[in-house]
Amino acid sequence: MRKKIVAGNWKMNTLPVEGLALAKDVISSSAGVPNDVELVVIPPFTHLNEVSKLASGTRVAVGAQNCARWEKGAYTGEVSASMLKALGLKYVIVGHSERREYFGETNQHLFEKIVLAHKHDLIPIFCCGEKLQERESNTHFDVVKVQVEEALFKLDESSIKNVVIAYEPVWAIGTGKTATAEQAQEMHAYIRKLLADKYGNDVANSISILYGGSCKPSNAAEIFAKPDVDGGLIGGASLVASDFVAIAKSF
Repeated sequence: MRKKIVAGNWKMNTLPVEGLALAKDVISSSAGVPNDVELVVIPPFTHLNEVSKLASGTRVAVGAQNCARWEKGAYTGEVSASMLKALGLKYVIVGHSERREYFGETNQHLFEKIVLAHKHDLIPIFCCGEKLQERESNTHFDVVKVQVEEALFKLDESSIKNVVIAYEPVWAIGTGKTATAEQAQEMHAYIRKLLADKYGNDVANSISILYGGSCKPSNAAEIFAKPDVDGGLIGGASLVASDFVAIAKSF
């Protein structure tokens, strides 16, 4: 049975005191979320220590929005996987579309980050997805195929089983546009077939694939009902505890 996951990526939002209040609200209102759904909050780096302490012993896991592709050293401004693990984190986002777009992260960089995340017992949430012009030119499958193959397919079977994948239709993030449930299912099924062709059906069917494009309480149930959608990587809606928890309850 694949794990169902609803993860909230707060991006560069909230001050530390606001983030703690948001995390408290998520924890306190999470009682009605199905037991087989894992809730994950992913605050900015400045909040991680306190949010991790707050969430310890609760049903809410904590992740980071990024990690360095180096173990340690003279990389000013970077945060290593080992530092994140020392805070008690469980997850780390790797390759979010904003990191690819604004910071030039390549698929090779992302592979290196995944290796380090695994070394320090963090679960990477690997993001992939196409831009609007790529979907309109009907190259969206090719784009995602390259992202998945170049970043993930050098992993062995035991390692790939410890990756969560998030499909981000980049054209549906912060634009008000949303991929239909059918479009989400189509790409999720395609990604799972890529995994099956490489690693076999058993492995492919064990990997959670999350939808990462403007998921809201109003559309979550329809999207999550699709057979290859195992949850969501939630952006804006994760900044409102009631909306975030409502999405998780959509299962």
